[in-house]
Amino acid sequence: MTEQNANEKNEAVQIIVDRVSSWQDGATEGTVAEELRKGADEVGIELSDDEIAKLADAIESRHGVVDAKSVLS
Repeated sequence: MTEQNANEKNEAVQIIVDRVSSWQDGATEGTVAEELRKGADEVGIELSDDEIAKLADAIESRHGVVDAKSVLS
């Protein structure tokens, strides 16, 4: 993956995380994970089950701004 593609993916993932965080505050981790998968499908990016789990856990535990890039690195 080129650096530009990686940056574009990071930006897309961050938008998804921000959207799910604001909509799903207080939702169960399963619901958050499902919404992350839907968002990724909508924008055409692939996230592994491990990446989904890490992001869902961060959204659930932080209840605020989540930096997707740092969660996934």
